[in-house]
Formats: sequence, C-alpha cells, structure tokens
Amino acid sequence: MRRKDATWILTAQCPSRLGTVDVVTRFLKECRCYITEQQSFDDRHGERFFIRTAFQPEETDFDADTFQAAFAARAAEFDMVFELTAPEARMPVVIMVSKADHCLNDLLYRYRTGQLPVTIRAVISNHPDLEPLVAWHDLPYYHLPITPETKAEQEAEVWRVIESTGAELVILARYMQVLSSELCEKLTGKAINIHHSLLPGFKGAKPYHQAFEKGVKLVGATAHYINDDLDEGPIITQGVEPVSHADDPEDLVAKGRDIECLTLARAVSLHLERRVFLHARRTVVFAR
Repeated sequence: MRRKDATWILTAQCPSRLGTVDVVTRFLKECRCYITEQQSFDDRHGERFFIRTAFQPEETDFDADTFQAAFAARAAEFDMVFELTAPEARMPVVIMVSKADHCLNDLLYRYRTGQLPVTIRAVISNHPDLEPLVAWHDLPYYHLPITPETKAEQEAEVWRVIESTGAELVILARYMQVLSSELCEKLTGKAINIHHSLLPGFKGAKPYHQAFEKGVKLVGATAHYINDDLDEGPIITQGVEPVSHADDPEDLVAKGRDIECLTLARAVSLHLERRVFLHARRTVVFAR
C-alpha cells in the first residue's frame, strides 16, 4: 500500500505533440504509481506542452534512479525534458537583503515553523543592520558592502557564497541593489525578486508617498524571476490590497510591506513545489 507522505513530483515540458499526457500517465501506471494530482497546459501559440504530476508509488521498493532511466527512454521520443523531485525535498537557498527586514523576517519565520521546505545556507547583505536577526536564527551572515568601485568584486564574492553553499535558489528579499547582467545570467530561473506594484507606477524614492499624493486605491507587489531588465523579469505571482483616502503614507507603507511578504512567500512556495515553468519571457504557473 502506498504511503500518503511519499509523494513524488514529476514535471516535464516538450513540443506540443499527440500523446504527451499519455506518455506520462501510462508510464506511471506501468510502474504502479498512483497519481494524486495532475495539471497540464498546452501553449497553442508557442506550441509547447507543460505537465506537473504528483504521485505515490504502490511498491515500497521504488527506486528513483531506475524510474528516471526508464522514463528517459520514453521521454526521448517526445523531446521531453523532465525532473523528478523526491518527497520532503528541502531546497538549499541563499537570501539577499539590504536594510528592510519585513520580507526576511517573514521568510525566517516560515522556515523556522516548517512552512517552507528549504535549507537556508546563508544570508547576504550590503549592510550590517540585520546580522543580529540572522544570528538569532543561527545562520551565516555575509556583510558585503558595495560601491560603484567595488561592485564587480562584491558580486564575485556573492557568487562564491552561492556556489560554495550549493544554493539552488536565491531569494532577493528587498535587496536594494541592481545585479549585473553577468550575475543575472548565472541566476536565470534560480533567483526570485519582490518589488512594489503601484498604479500608476512610481519609481525612485518613497514610492508609497508618491502614491499617497496621487490618491491610489490599490497597493500591490510583484514576485518575479530576475533578468537583465530591472523589475521586469518573468512574473510568478502578484498581490494587491485595497487602500483609501483614509490611509496616510505610513499606512500605505505598512500595507505594502504586508503584501510584499505574502507575495514573495507565495512565489517561493510555488517554485519549491515545482509549479512554475519558465517559458520564454513568461511563466506557466500551476495553481495549488
């Protein structure tokens, strides 16, 4: 009998072709694996197919290597790229932050309480302010100051930390520095950023104060993968919160912080659960 806590995740994508769902479901049946959840999407414009399947093996001697080798032979016929994720997998991550602590604090709480299946390997900051918070969680803290003259040297050290810790995901939890094109390329599909989303858009200093002056009725946040276009990478998820004339700039800031925390945590969870597929400059996101 299958164990309900032994849920594996198989994700795959390939060109749109007849039989793409069948190759997955038929193989799982032959391997005596019970499908507990399945979502798929066919992009008729890009002619690309995406599928995510959660399953539980019926047999207790399920072997991941044997499974992958056998499925690779079937997948090759469809030019299918796939990934198998083990139950209770904990992704190693590095968090980058500046002075604002709200997103970092939220992530650390979710990590401490087991809501996020990650292993935080390090926190990197260009300021020393948040080291006591990170030290309280008994995590390594790297203070790497940055100036225009030291940017290349600092980023080289950032990359050294990422590589040496084996991090598979970098979370920019209000890291207020623009990453170079070179580092963005290295982190393609592996780094999630959060920023405010206001209508109309406000850039520069004190965006929420600018929003107050314009009388905005919604504040929000966008979580996305980073790329070489500032704050314009492939979007994972967005959140909004209604505001009114009764909210002063400090209220807008507080509500903005809350929605940033929730939106970033949601994006990280979707990534960890293998529900996000990069598709050109967009994403395919399977909801829970």
